[in-house]
Amino acid sequence: MEALRQPEIVQINKEGANQNASRSSFSMSGSSAISPSSNIAMEKTDPVRQHVSNLLTKAEAHVDLQEALKNFPKDLRGRKPEGGPHTPWQLLEHIRIAQWDILEFSRSAKHKSPKWPDEYWPKTEAPPSDKAWDDSVKQVLADLEAMNKLIADPKHDLTAKIPHADGQTLLREALLVADHNAYHLGQLVMVRRILERK
Repeated sequence: MEALRQPEIVQINKEGANQNASRSSFSMSGSSAISPSSNIAMEKTDPVRQHVSNLLTKAEAHVDLQEALKNFPKDLRGRKPEGGPHTPWQLLEHIRIAQWDILEFSRSAKHKSPKWPDEYWPKTEAPPSDKAWDDSVKQVLADLEAMNKLIADPKHDLTAKIPHADGQTLLREALLVADHNAYHLGQLVMVRRILERK
């Protein structure tokens, strides 16, 4: 997978460092969209799996994805703060695409990554419809749960090299998801706060 080999990681880091470089309202109940089954299974295994799961899904050092995306104002989804590089829609889609890419790379030798960087970002600044936003949010949470289940399954050695990869491990990919999501989640929260003040 091209996006996860070391040269591409450098590009992702550059994208993160360069602030100038360039998914009807989503309603969720108070209960978590992340299934508790994964966490229950991990309680019977090892603490490393539990720590990684918490990093992926829980609000420990910052707000979690589910909370940040819940009831996101429709009128802000396609707006860009003055001087800002991205709209909430662009950030959401980037999180979705990158997370999906990492997940599929982790579990399928047949997966083909999008072209970097163009295919890791949406083509428009605003979602084409409310449904597009809802669908994107749903996939973000579903793929996050899928990654969580991979981590929870004791049949998967977290530190063994993925057979079809170039040295990457499942642990490394899960940490990559957590790191990348956290970075852009911070941007998403900040963009929302700025836009709400206007």
